[in-house]
Amino acid sequence: MRELLRTNDVVLVSAVGALLDGANIHHLVLDQNMSIIEGSLGVLPRRILVHEDDNAEARQVLIDAGLAHELRAND
Repeated sequence: MRELLRTNDVVLVSAVGALLDGANIHHLVLDQNMSIIEGSLGVLPRRILVHEDDNAEARQVLIDAGLAHELRAND
């Protein structure tokens, strides 16, 4: 799995999830339920991961949507 982005913005997480769903790219959102531990403060970032084989396509979907600045470095 490769990390596409990491953010505290739940709206961005939802938007990226919708973009990836629309492109039929399976993804995981990690740390989404950490608000229980952190007390709903939103200080722990959520991470969106995709399968290694889908990484390039997923990154291109986000670039095409104008979200290139949100992408993590592609190691």
